[in-house]
Amino acid sequence: MNTLAQLKAGQLAGIQRLDLSCGLTEFPREIFELADSLEILNLSGNALSSLPDDLHRLPHLRVLFCSDNAFTELPACLGQCAKLSMIAFKANRIRHVPAAALPPLLRWLILTDNCISQLPDELGERPLLQKLMLAGNHLAHLPPSLANCHNLELIRIASNRLTGLPDWLLALPSLTWLAYAGNPVEMAADVAADDATPDIPWSALELAEVLGEGASGVIRKALWQPSAKPVAVKLYKGSITSDGSPLHEMQACIAAGLHPNLIKVEGRVVGHPDDQAALVMDLIEPSYRNLAALPSLASCTATSTNRLPASASRWHCAWLAASPRWARTCTAMASPMATCTATISCGTRRATACSGISARRRSMPPPTPWKPGHCNALKCVRSECCSGSCCSGST
Repeated sequence: MNTLAQLKAGQLAGIQRLDLSCGLTEFPREIFELADSLEILNLSGNALSSLPDDLHRLPHLRVLFCSDNAFTELPACLGQCAKLSMIAFKANRIRHVPAAALPPLLRWLILTDNCISQLPDELGERPLLQKLMLAGNHLAHLPPSLANCHNLELIRIASNRLTGLPDWLLALPSLTWLAYAGNPVEMAADVAADDATPDIPWSALELAEVLGEGASGVIRKALWQPSAKPVAVKLYKGSITSDGSPLHEMQACIAAGLHPNLIKVEGRVVGHPDDQAALVMDLIEPSYRNLAALPSLASCTATSTNRLPASASRWHCAWLAASPRWARTCTAMASPMATCTATISCGTRRATACSGISARRRSMPPPTPWKPGHCNALKCVRSECCSGSCCSGST
């Protein structure tokens, strides 16, 4: 993280990435002194509500992060930035997205957790658009013009007000990831599966160290009394993530059922002193390993900007939504190029492994053989796919 003092002292000359999070209420004009080199600008975690009209004076700017600020409108000045391709304004107060705010080379648009009820038709006139993240807004429909976005790979529209999905949506040729949990169109939860899940009293759990943390929750090691069985407890956060409410993830965990490549859900926690939602799961053996590290800007964009060699093969898992209807739907795609052309459908039981649940990122031990279409809860077994944006699902 850089400091405002460094910027004003001229100590950041020549840098390509600038990260400033220091309670800014106005855009520091000193940033323009970095115009010859600046490509990535991260102003997340401030109190900004506007950007300067002459932002285009940063001619090399490719990536702009302004999440967790106070914007009520996507700034129109973005549309004048010739090289800008990735825009993130998550967790602001945005109600209006003007067409003028869409730069011509737009590839990623992240507007999660805002107050947007309508998108401009001009969004469909951005042919390079690949990722569209709109969870946690007030959208009742999508612009029909998006049917023209043939490079669109990922759409996250969970926790909106959609009563139906347009016919063109699943016909998009490059679409590999669609999440729409928490909309009226989503089918009701699988009551039978939910009712069959045992309740585990909070008082029966002795929590120990933290094992990991993600966007939706914190996982801790615990002992389940009275047998002192070692387990993992995932405590869900309440904020909106890119795939909607963490509670939808918990429902998907339960609905996915039993599968040898999914971590078993022992039960749902009841009686938490703060009414926090939580699940108790099997504790995996130490011999299991992570298949990929946490995503970075470089790893998330690598497969989107570089095509694979003709001899390579990629397998993609698509989690369509955290609902019982789609938690058992998976497609494995094989193609020598970045855009998949051949699809193979997984069987119903095997497809439960593709429910896209971060709490179940159980790595396959090395001896386990690879099977086509065999995915492991968002972490594909094929090493070629581990860093792919389709499988990381963490953006």
